[in-house]
Amino acid sequence: MPVAQVQRKDLKPDEVLCSYCTAKCCRYFALPIDKPKTWEDFDGIRWYMTHGRISIFVDEGTWYLMVHADCKYLRDDYMCGIYEDRPAICRSYTTDDCEYDNDSVYDKFFESPEQIWEYAEAVLPPRKKKKPYSPTMTVELPLLSGV
Repeated sequence: MPVAQVQRKDLKPDEVLCSYCTAKCCRYFALPIDKPKTWEDFDGIRWYMTHGRISIFVDEGTWYLMVHADCKYLRDDYMCGIYEDRPAICRSYTTDDCEYDNDSVYDKFFESPEQIWEYAEAVLPPRKKKKPYSPTMTVELPLLSGV
């Protein structure tokens, strides 16, 4: 288990930064998404956010979908349970620029569907109002040909 917050620069040559971390890199993944520009785009993001622990963040102009989920192989001591057979993405990851001492401050951060919708309302032109439904309204259905 991590003992204390050690500064990167204070690590001894034989020490590994992961020994002092709570496995930040193994507790979520984030995928870049297209920057939303329309009500439909924001509605799609809102839908993503209704599916569990999902956040949206913007970092240096790029939008990301973040899925908060611990790796199934993360051990109680915050180390990898399949280290020798871990996926390639884990093998290529280094602690050179990892999140160990990152304060996780983003340009924008949304934690709920309501927050993303409120942001959409602030940056997009007003939506066109739908006419309220009335039971006395008549609806014309298209005619089927050949009937």
